[in-house]
Amino acid sequence: MPEDRGETVDQQNVFVIGLDDSNMRTLEAVPDAERYRFLPLLTMDELQVGEVSVPALLEKAQSILDGFDGTVDAIVGYWDFPVSTLVPLLSERYGTRSTSLESIVKCEHKYWSRLEQQKVVTEHPRFGRVDLSTSDPRPPEGMTFPMWVKPALSYSSELAFGVKNQEEFAAAVAEIRDGISRVGRPFDHILDQLDLPPEMEGVGGQVCLAEEALTGLQVAVEGYVHDGEVTVYGVLDSINYPGSSSFLRHQYPSTLPAPVLQRLRDVSKRVIKQIGMDSATFSIEYFYDPGADELNLLEINPRHSQSHAELFEYVDGVPNHHHMLSLALDKDPAVARGAGPYRLAAKWYYRWFADGVVHGVPDEEAVRRIEREIPGVRVDMIPDEGQRLSRMPEQDSYSFEVAHIFTGGDSEEELREKFDRCVAALHLAFDGVAPADDDGTTA
Repeated sequence: MPEDRGETVDQQNVFVIGLDDSNMRTLEAVPDAERYRFLPLLTMDELQVGEVSVPALLEKAQSILDGFDGTVDAIVGYWDFPVSTLVPLLSERYGTRSTSLESIVKCEHKYWSRLEQQKVVTEHPRFGRVDLSTSDPRPPEGMTFPMWVKPALSYSSELAFGVKNQEEFAAAVAEIRDGISRVGRPFDHILDQLDLPPEMEGVGGQVCLAEEALTGLQVAVEGYVHDGEVTVYGVLDSINYPGSSSFLRHQYPSTLPAPVLQRLRDVSKRVIKQIGMDSATFSIEYFYDPGADELNLLEINPRHSQSHAELFEYVDGVPNHHHMLSLALDKDPAVARGAGPYRLAAKWYYRWFADGVVHGVPDEEAVRRIEREIPGVRVDMIPDEGQRLSRMPEQDSYSFEVAHIFTGGDSEEELREKFDRCVAALHLAFDGVAPADDDGTTA
């Protein structure tokens, strides 16, 4: 972790839950960054490795904050559960600004979120709960294959499965049943803090959800709520690897037609107002089917996407962390758009689609050299040298992320060319097999 900058009279102390080196670089790029002192609160291992204990995390965080010799001006986070729920819990205790715990949980709990969405919009798939206790689990009544089966809460699509028939459905449910408690049990503790509505009585955190599969173009809407007003500040396209449900890249700004972008803004505002968020950022994922001209809401994340920060910095000149910080310090988060050095930006996922041991992982100096040699590029390596891919945490069910590559450019061709050059420059190998092709797929 980088050393803290020296405190000055004008600096405000901002505690960042799960602060990591990559996001420290981004935080230091926000406007007036010299006025903030960014302080780590809990490590990523404490927050995400093994089964999480929310009471233990709260106790440790409180001991750090209580022992701090200075003012606690803001408590922020840009990760999913448990970070998303720790922020309002700690903010209430220390008098800092955040949205309510209930509004966070209404987003994080996928089943409760669907119940809230259907009160104000029709742009969502058919969904239902799955009985994990039966030996012969079946899809909810009226739903058809293909569908997705997932826990009500998970990390980074962990334990989320696309299924095409009853056999695959039963296998997915069995795997979810075995692993759901790791996140579901601590989530039960959070639900105990709330006065739940009748439709959520007895549901709990260890519940399985089925949703009919969506098709079309995937997009992400980013925004914030300030003084009760919902603002959408960006829409991004999400492109998958061919024939896969795994992301190849996120690209900003979206290429969708203006009328579709306006519908995305309208639906997002209605849903976020229904959820009751305020003084908070959000990221909502959608599918748009251009043939049917149909929108479908996939999920609501009650935080901005830290993985999109460089994209906004490349295009707008300001990373989206700025909105999170401004809201936490009761400042207006609005910024001018299009003030960055590039017209377009993308976050690429360099993936490997089979298990193996990775070799040739470059050190930080080698990564920085690549970034200098290819302007408008940033590279974040995921595995360590000699790591088995299947032992990396928070991977989806079908692939392994080995690097995140951010590119800025004035055309899609330029974005692709920079990504290909980065993949070639990394020279990764897996179990002694030749490196992947330039598009990140196995040969």
